[in-house]
Amino acid sequence: MNALRFIITLSALLLPSIAMAQEAPDPLAGAALGMIDEAVEMPAATSIRLVVMFTALTLLPGMMLVMTPFTRFVIVFGLLRQALGLQQSPPNQVLVGLSLFLSLLVMQPTLSSVKADAVDPYLASEISTSDAFTAAMTPMRTFMLSNTRRSDLQAVLEIGHQEMPETIDEIPTTAVVSGFVLSELKTAFLIAAKIYLPFLVIDIVMANVLLAMGMMMLPPVIISLPFKLLLFVLMDGWNLLVRSMASGFAV
Repeated sequence: MNALRFIITLSALLLPSIAMAQEAPDPLAGAALGMIDEAVEMPAATSIRLVVMFTALTLLPGMMLVMTPFTRFVIVFGLLRQALGLQQSPPNQVLVGLSLFLSLLVMQPTLSSVKADAVDPYLASEISTSDAFTAAMTPMRTFMLSNTRRSDLQAVLEIGHQEMPETIDEIPTTAVVSGFVLSELKTAFLIAAKIYLPFLVIDIVMANVLLAMGMMMLPPVIISLPFKLLLFVLMDGWNLLVRSMASGFAV
């Protein structure tokens, strides 16, 4: 592509001299040269951007799993369903959809920065692909580092046999993502354990009551389920849970 552009430019420089030598300038030469240059340049840039955009779309689900709060939300919601004693309600599609949109809400400022600094300039052909990637990763790295425990980040660097850099900007993106996922897993299980304990107490109380009544063949979960649902609804559990998890992120 560069060689072809060089040949076209060289031809553009030679055409005026040839035209002056012949003393018969051809006005169509400049227009044809401009059309050729535009035809050579524009489709290549557009096709490259299309390939990059489609590749980014294929990687989007994986990035959503490891670079957003999606992991924390979906794990906590899944363990909450088990703590309540529910098998398929709410269904997995509802929990995954709720986790997805809550993740987008929490990361709204970060995603706005990515769109303004990387996506829009790249689509407008103002920056190159490498510059767009760097501009997109900068706010994402800031978000992940703000919500990553230093102990988890240190563990990831030790696993990769890397020394602790002097500045945060020198930390590899792979280490940042891995440390962020480890921190999210730890936080999700801590939240789930705190949620599990009150419902576990209700199950133990119901089991003792049934044992005292001699109803040992009746599963305690059947009796405790309405009480757990009533407790969760009366305390506005969904609202409190979502608010507490969302407020735990440093944006």
